[in-house]
Amino acid sequence: MLLNVSYNNKDITRKVDAEVGKPFTLKERWAMNGIGSPKLIITATSIEIQNLLILDNNRNTCNIEMRPKGIIVRFRSLLETFALVIPYYKLTIYKGDLARYSIYRDNHFIKVEADTKAVQKFFRKVLDYKADNAPTSIEDL
Repeated sequence: MLLNVSYNNKDITRKVDAEVGKPFTLKERWAMNGIGSPKLIITATSIEIQNLLILDNNRNTCNIEMRPKGIIVRFRSLLETFALVIPYYKLTIYKGDLARYSIYRDNHFIKVEADTKAVQKFFRKVLDYKADNAPTSIEDL
């Protein structure tokens, strides 16, 4: 779900927490060596997100926050902050050519450059956490 999270709204906070869980505690963040990505440069997006990004002339960047049941991709446009909330069961990540990652949820997608080792390491952390905490599938039984 794509939300405007610029203002402190309890209804939106409840929706986000229900979808991807409450934020990790400080102790869990230390154990995981951080839960946030470095600044990511957006190269392509779905139509709905692109319509938000073209409203200003700034460079299109985003960052990703890990949560217990999903991730939140945040980006800014016209002094507003938007969040694409993606639970792990709807998250699909593709590694494209050379240094590009594509993040998909239903009909929304964001493609980002992964030009540093830190970005690649972060995506590996997200995929490993998703695999470790996924419910047992029927094939595994």
